[in-house]
Amino acid sequence: MTRRIALFLPLLAALAACATPPPPQLGPDGQPLPQLYQISQSDENQVRFRMLDAVNALRQADGAPPLELDSELTAAAATHSRDMSIQNRPWHFGSDGSSPLDRVRRVGYRGDMLGENISESYETELQTLAAWMDDPATADIILDPRARDMGFAWFQEPNGKIWWTLVTGA
Repeated sequence: MTRRIALFLPLLAALAACATPPPPQLGPDGQPLPQLYQISQSDENQVRFRMLDAVNALRQADGAPPLELDSELTAAAATHSRDMSIQNRPWHFGSDGSSPLDRVRRVGYRGDMLGENISESYETELQTLAAWMDDPATADIILDPRARDMGFAWFQEPNGKIWWTLVTGA
């Protein structure tokens, strides 16, 4: 009897894993209701490289050279993402009056800072990238053929709101 149970439990677990997930809940407009996008520490590298790969795919399609992640630009982006959360507003100036150029210099980046994209959302990094690509000003920063380096970071509040920052340089 114990042997049958021991054989039956893995089969049951396998069948449960194959079950179809419940359909998404729909809002009054017929669109799926948003679900909380929570980024864990173990997901950080995946999120960062997923964004880099997506940016580089867009750049390749536009004929621009690929970007590389730069730790100094990423540090500047992380500082600004946290600071926007503290200020509770998405804008390019720090609570200390610093500009994007000031932040990039503070972290020791020796290249030219070319642009900074910011966002306040509950969306994923790829949804945020899509929104940036819909705006000509932020798309130009992503597709700038002079850019060679990218910093990308975020700060997620306990309520799920994410403050995104992408910085490019050459």
